[in-house]
Amino acid sequence: MKTVSGIGKESRVRLAQIMRETKGTITVLQAAKILRLPAPTASKLLSRWTNQGWLSRVRQGLYVPVPLEARTPDIALEDPWIIAEQLYSPCYIGGWSAAEYWGLTEQLFRTIVVMTTRKPRDRKPAIKDTNFLVRTVPAKALFGTKPIWRGQVKVNVSDQTRTVLDMLNDPALGGGIRPTVDVFKSYLKSEQKDTTLLISYADRLGNGAIFKRLGFLAERFAKDEKNLIEACRSRLSAGNAKLDTSLPADRLITTWKLWVPAAWAREKTGD
Repeated sequence: MKTVSGIGKESRVRLAQIMRETKGTITVLQAAKILRLPAPTASKLLSRWTNQGWLSRVRQGLYVPVPLEARTPDIALEDPWIIAEQLYSPCYIGGWSAAEYWGLTEQLFRTIVVMTTRKPRDRKPAIKDTNFLVRTVPAKALFGTKPIWRGQVKVNVSDQTRTVLDMLNDPALGGGIRPTVDVFKSYLKSEQKDTTLLISYADRLGNGAIFKRLGFLAERFAKDEKNLIEACRSRLSAGNAKLDTSLPADRLITTWKLWVPAAWAREKTGD
């Protein structure tokens, strides 16, 4: 286990300057610009301060300060959302992570869902004991988000409507279809419910499977949402989809062109 060692006066002044002018994370390029040094020289400085325990390396070229009260630089990420913004921007926090933030689920998830236009090789990285689930979306799909402040860093998170829609687009982002249904029902009971916006977002994404899942679930769990159900019905595309691609599905609900598990076909509607 590394321990924090002493640091010279000049290094202390330089490090303090960098920390004043950055927001939670430090990159080699930021350090080079702030100190007016060549990037290789700045990189060596950051590496030295890391070895001395004043910084903690997150990824190659990306560091976070070690809190003064820490006895070791082997620290957990103070705010994984900030790290996600630094690593994957343009991006937003979505799926179950956004559902937790908006209070649409009582479940707690250890993994942070990140929706990004980037195409990283590792889709399930573990960074300093924090797990991330990274999904790629086209640039045109970066809508329906809200900026929030995490300390001094602005991070985008999907709004309540987009959060539900992303889960209907891919139930795995909600932890499966059952948790996704729970989030959907919570959304319908919330003050942020906006079924017109829900349809508008779905139109923009252009995935016909969303309307099949949304219409089926609305008819089952929200019969009073007649406008929503009819809007979905009028947008049914050709071909059949699955309620949840991760589950076996052997019953076809012909009215919604949706394959569902047998248990779902037998279940009655209701809350």
